Amino acid sequence: MPFTLDNARSIFPNTLTADAVPATIARFVQLNAEDQLALIWFAYLEMGKTMTIAAPGAASMQLAEGTLNQIRQMSPREQSQAMCDLANRADTPVCRTYATWSPNIKLGFWYELGRFMEQGLVAPIPEGYKLSANANAVLQAMRDLESGQQITVLRNAVVDMGYDPSKMGDFKRVSEPVEVPVEIGKRTAVAIEGVTNETVLNYMVNLNANDFEALVELFLPDGALQPPFQRPVVGKDAILRFFREECQNLKLMPERGTTEPAEDGYTQIKVTGRVQTPWFGGGVGMNIAWRFLLDPNNKIFFVAIDLLASAKELLNLSR
Repeated sequence: MPFTLDNARSIFPNTLTADAVPATIARFVQLNAEDQLALIWFAYLEMGKTMTIAAPGAASMQLAEGTLNQIRQMSPREQSQAMCDLANRADTPVCRTYATWSPNIKLGFWYELGRFMEQGLVAPIPEGYKLSANANAVLQAMRDLESGQQITVLRNAVVDMGYDPSKMGDFKRVSEPVEVPVEIGKRTAVAIEGVTNETVLNYMVNLNANDFEALVELFLPDGALQPPFQRPVVGKDAILRFFREECQNLKLMPERGTTEPAEDGYTQIKVTGRVQTPWFGGGVGMNIAWRFLLDPNNKIFFVAIDLLASAKELLNLSR
């Protein structure tokens, strides 16, 4: 077999990803808990002026309702401490519960905390709070990102909070119910300029239809999927769980691509386009590249989803 996971990740090496995103996330992680929480709050307020933040689904909020009510009943000091504990990844009951949630539930939890802070139900950031110089620099870096890149930074900021699940042993993961897939006759066909491969086209159609069972059957048993700035998810069971927990109701809008032969009958295909998430308004999307490596039987051995560099980043690189 000519390909391993390591060398598969290097296909289309000239793909220019949004390196400013992991750099900003790394700087955010270095801030103290108080600055992290204040920065999320300030960024949330600023983003609300430039893009629509959608209310979370009822399922997400029902699953987080018990913890949200628990925090509402705390004293203001206890509320502030609970949020700091989440940022510090402390070992507390709230942090352990948070660690079991899917990313969408975590995002919904912080959305509701933001609303509670606005309503005075949860201790707000103290009036007149001044970000440190480092936190101000991170906030400015976020302002300089494209909207889709801002989404990624804020998502990663809250998803990685809470207790480390790798230290918890066996636990039950909590995620929203999987929606019924769109009926086959009601699915929208996909056309990609320069790409006619049926596996790639079916990947896009099935993901848009929330048909994750059909989608994962496009992969080899030991196939892998690499989300933006994350480690690859390996094996059909893990990939199916990822789709169910993180990919419901996405809108993929592939535009164009290129197909190239690879060693031993493999095929590599790169597609570029945009993706919209249910968390933000229709005018907000992420510029994405999908890099597929297919085996001779047209099964997916590897696919990487890359968040692409902005026009500003490309201009800086050209200089």
